[in-house]
Amino acid sequence: MVITVAEATFLELRAAAENHPEINFVAVSHSDQPSTEKWLESIGGTGESGSNPVTVIVDAERKIYAQWGLGVTSWGHVLSPAGLLAIGKLGWERGIWNRPTESGSRWQLSGNWAVDAEGGVRWGGPVKRADELIDIEQAIYSIKA
Repeated sequence: MVITVAEATFLELRAAAENHPEINFVAVSHSDQPSTEKWLESIGGTGESGSNPVTVIVDAERKIYAQWGLGVTSWGHVLSPAGLLAIGKLGWERGIWNRPTESGSRWQLSGNWAVDAEGGVRWGGPVKRADELIDIEQAIYSIKA
């Protein structure tokens, strides 16, 4: 279920990276390297090689997640009726359906941040629900303002 949100978020990052080559976009995967590579291939990769591809960091041990305060979520976070409905809408409206996971955990809390060139966090935090998508325009605005 949650991987649909990861896919939608990654596609947003990839599109933003192409439109904003002056910004580095980074995604952190909690799956292992082979599973991450297979998933990236299934969704079209990190971006065009001549453009500004998204940097993907594999954190199968979830140490980076822990450093940003992202632990394991509750069943209510992942399986809320409203969240499940919103995830279903990703499939119906955008063709993003649940994919099998080979590693990682659907219970891993995610988050989105915008960090400026000096390392200051300008925007973001942990997601409030499993279906929460990144507000990429707000993230970009926060570091350009």
